[in-house]
Amino acid sequence: MPLRNAYIIQSSEDQTRHFCIDAINEAEIMAFLIKDDARVKKFRYAMYLILDNIRNTEIYDKEDIDKSCKDVTAIKMFKGGQNIRIYCKEMHNIEGNFYVVVAELLPKKKDNSVKGKVKNLIKIVASYEYTITERP
Repeated sequence: MPLRNAYIIQSSEDQTRHFCIDAINEAEIMAFLIKDDARVKKFRYAMYLILDNIRNTEIYDKEDIDKSCKDVTAIKMFKGGQNIRIYCKEMHNIEGNFYVVVAELLPKKKDNSVKGKVKNLIKIVASYEYTITERP
C-alpha cells in the first residue's frame, strides 16, 4: 500500500505527542464535524485527552479485533446517541514520538458489535502507512 500523507493538527507542549489527520479524508471528516458544535467540542476534548496522555476508554480506545489491527483506535462520540466513530491509527517514530492519525469517519455505528462494514473499515485503517508532515 502506498504511503499516505497526514498533517499535524496539534502537538503536546513537550512535542512528544501529536494529533494528526489523514490528508485525503480531512475535508470529509471536518465537514461532518463542523455541522454540529457539539461534535467539534467532543472532537477537541478527545484530542486534548490524547495529547495529555489521559486514558478514557469511553471516549478513545483500541479497536483490537485481530493482530493486524493492534494500532487502530476509535474516538467514540455520543455513544447511545449519534454514536459516531472516528477511526485512528497510532504510530511511533524512531525518536519515540507518538502520533495519532485521524483516518476514517463512520457517521453512525449501528450496533455494539464489530462486524461487516465496520470490521472492514478497521482493517483498511490498519493497512494505512503515513508520512507525517506539518500542514503545507
